[in-house]
Amino acid sequence: MADITKVSSAEDIQQVAALAHEIWTNHYVPIVGQEQVDYMLEMFQSSSAISAQIENGYDYYLVFDGGGVAGYFALVPSPRDSTLLLSKIYIRSDFRGKGLGKAVIEFAEKQCAALGLRTLWLTVNKRNVNSIAFYNSLGFSKESSIVNDIGKGFVMDDFKMVKRVSFNARA
Repeated sequence: MADITKVSSAEDIQQVAALAHEIWTNHYVPIVGQEQVDYMLEMFQSSSAISAQIENGYDYYLVFDGGGVAGYFALVPSPRDSTLLLSKIYIRSDFRGKGLGKAVIEFAEKQCAALGLRTLWLTVNKRNVNSIAFYNSLGFSKESSIVNDIGKGFVMDDFKMVKRVSFNARA
């Protein structure tokens, strides 16, 4: 059973950055290569980058299972657009297949509904076929294709996936 706790300390932030390094290296090197993974970790998932994101409205969470740290995710509400961005969702490989990803999505849906927001959305690399299938299985659909230049000759080539959230999803 997933235990989800909000990131609230410098120690938590360091733990998220360490998880990011482990998970991204394991999962994304075959998709985008080591050089891009290293660049993205420094730009988006270093302790300083995570701290800045939290200061700018991101809510980070750690996911635990059986006392072990299993992964992390981040949510970014946008009341103006009536949306909630699931900015990150990463589960360590040795914890996958245990329902933790589904628990995170359900948590995000409840947060979305509790905030009175109507749409949960995320971006996923177009070549990340297993994750795309997972999101599809939970009711997400591809809305658009997004290519973002992130510097140093790298791009993020993603699908934007959305899921409408019922206010019945409230906790």
